[in-house]
Amino acid sequence: MGPELPVLHNGWRMSTGATPNINWDTWNTGVVEEFRANRGTILTGRFAGRRLVLLTTIGARSGQARTAPLAFTRSGDHYVVIASKAGSPSHPDWYHNLVRNPVVTLETGAETFQARARIAEGEERERLYTAQAALMPNFAE
Repeated sequence: MGPELPVLHNGWRMSTGATPNINWDTWNTGVVEEFRANRGTILTGRFAGRRLVLLTTIGARSGQARTAPLAFTRSGDHYVVIASKAGSPSHPDWYHNLVRNPVVTLETGAETFQARARIAEGEERERLYTAQAALMPNFAE
């Protein structure tokens, strides 16, 4: 098993100007295809030039593999993601999936490996959130 994946639930909101009517499945599919075609590099759209990780979870209800492109930071050997759903008041589907099935697959462009997700809480959550928001200010808005 690879590194842990601390996940910060969306108690904090991210302001992105995202449209609530966006079809996230279609949008994510395009980002995932571009990520894989360019070995982890995004050349177009809102994530152009940004570092992403692909998170594959097992659907909490469907049992099917689901892949989502996510911004991330690192804390030592750990990858850290925020379950913000672009500022929505609800959790993204992948959050519910990894709560039920914490063994996930991460793709960085250069490598693919399994990790165990866990929800960061308390002081650890604050520390990780502050570090990610410092690098990605839109999470702090």
